[in-house]
Amino acid sequence: MLPKESLTGRLLAVLLVFSASACTYLPVSDKAAQDSLAPPDPSVVSGPHPKPLAPCAWWYGIGAKPTSLQLKFAAEHYSLVVLNAWETAAMRRLRQLNPKVKVLVYKDFSSTRNYSGTVDNGLDATYLPTGLGYVATEKTNPSWFAVDTADKRIEWDGYEKHWQMTVWNEAYQRAWTSAVVQEVVREGWDGVLADNDFSSLRFYSDAVLKGTADVDATDRLLRDGFDSFLGIAGDELQKSGKMLIPNVSESHLRPGRWTAHSRYEGAMEENFGLRDDGDDAELLTFRGNEFKELRAQAALGESWLLLVTHTSSPREERVGYATAALLAGPYTCWNGAQPDYKNPAWSQYQEAGLGEAVEAANRMSNGLWTRAFSNGWVVVNPTGKPVQVTPPAGLVDINGVTPTSPFELAGADAKVLVKPKTVPSTTVTVPTVPTTTTTTKPTTTTTKPTLPPIPPKPAVS
Repeated sequence: MLPKESLTGRLLAVLLVFSASACTYLPVSDKAAQDSLAPPDPSVVSGPHPKPLAPCAWWYGIGAKPTSLQLKFAAEHYSLVVLNAWETAAMRRLRQLNPKVKVLVYKDFSSTRNYSGTVDNGLDATYLPTGLGYVATEKTNPSWFAVDTADKRIEWDGYEKHWQMTVWNEAYQRAWTSAVVQEVVREGWDGVLADNDFSSLRFYSDAVLKGTADVDATDRLLRDGFDSFLGIAGDELQKSGKMLIPNVSESHLRPGRWTAHSRYEGAMEENFGLRDDGDDAELLTFRGNEFKELRAQAALGESWLLLVTHTSSPREERVGYATAALLAGPYTCWNGAQPDYKNPAWSQYQEAGLGEAVEAANRMSNGLWTRAFSNGWVVVNPTGKPVQVTPPAGLVDINGVTPTSPFELAGADAKVLVKPKTVPSTTVTVPTVPTTTTTTKPTTTTTKPTLPPIPPKPAVS
């Protein structure tokens, strides 16, 4: 486990190289967000320099009950897996198959829930996707349910029976932390993936919280709450030898937020490589200060960057993997997931064999980002306009096709090139990913766990 203070200090040191005006991990000036994105000076990173390998793979496995074949696949292909709290048997099976895989439990910072599976026959389930149960909270601490200006509890739009909690309330923060730490230690998880560390309620509700003047004041209250909540939960988990990785949202809007909220064992970006709306849209990941902060963390090579690109098209798959490769490091893991997370995701790009990065990512004058690897090269165009690209000679795409030189790279697109195979081939063999075929309860949201009707209690080893 990494001491919080030492990791934060080193990350801030690398950020200082990126921007002379960024002297703290708390929000920095707009000017800092626009400064040039220079690579970190190697002298800043103390100790042995970690190898910046091509992105590892991970699985956000919260959509359905894993099958035995999926667990075997996960043990062979993933560095980290996130599972629902009731999947303790699956967690232990993964450990048997591959003791090196980190297995985290899903817990939501922000809500409690009372749909079937979380509450049955008037009782909270034994294993929950949240820190605190709906029934217990309603009986003992009903004031922990957030309310709007009309004193009405806030149910998330589109997420039936998900109720917003007072994440800024220290008593709630400590109760959540105590319950989660006890469960993680008791069941033997490596740590927690804490969902919904968000910066705005507007994605879930247009409500104004009681005691705030407007939606902006509501969002400030939530952000301030998460700042303190993260510290309480992270400190206690770390004392117990456990990890905390929050799912941090809208980092491109708030300079310093990713750095502050990834200071324990890293953070998750669920909308990595996302394209903004419009025909000439740019990649949101490169807006503001976020990419600079991601690079600073990756350069240290000490904590996890868990990146998710929802890949409904080949372009999104290319962009997600190539952008992750710009951040390549020992703990930079990418997942080209479908939004329901029901099945393990695997991309042909994860079979590309880029190898080890031999340089830092470079930002070109035309807006392109490139990076050379021991066995290949990637280029990303985060702008909304096409750009001419001259690739290194002797490389082919993942299908073995030699690109024209130069070629036009469309806006918000990318290219991954590798050295030709020793035996010429025009195809790439990709592992068959086992899919879930059993009928499961429909998920109540595209990004939240699907609960079985009655979560069985597995034997505790």
